[in-house]
Amino acid sequence: MNTVSLRKVELTDIEILQDLAKKTFYETFESFNTKEDMQNYLNENFSIDKLRSELENPLSEFYFAEFEHKMVGYLKINSSKAQTEIKNTNSLEIERIYILQGYQKMKIGQLLFEKALSIAKTENYEYIWLGVWEENPKAIAFYKKNGFIEFDKHIFRLGDDEQTDIMMKLNLK
Repeated sequence: MNTVSLRKVELTDIEILQDLAKKTFYETFESFNTKEDMQNYLNENFSIDKLRSELENPLSEFYFAEFEHKMVGYLKINSSKAQTEIKNTNSLEIERIYILQGYQKMKIGQLLFEKALSIAKTENYEYIWLGVWEENPKAIAFYKKNGFIEFDKHIFRLGDDEQTDIMMKLNLK
């Protein structure tokens, strides 16, 4: 039986990352947003220049999940000033965990989460935090199952649409 492996994303992987990021985001949210808003978001947030900047930031890390020589999911974590909101030196942000739809029953999300948890514990962070769309009950249940609790909300803008994200936290100490 083939297993899923994780590996750190390198700058030379940028086109693979871009393709995977666009596909997974589109699969996850296209039915909830206009085509125009989705296309604008994908072009803006997953451009080669934006991804290069994120990959070159020493306070952010990406990891691929690979199955049968195919990248099927990825994780993006941020620390310190690279975090999207809190910017606390004692916390780690999980900015993205995305898996291609055809691979979502393989516990790849759990594997990627455990990678983030391992890094957070190794680096001695006090907590891990993230934002998850309030209309994504599957993701919310996943994070609650892993010990996260809700602590705040924030607005996520996708095109002209303002959406509410639930901010969740997992205390490590």
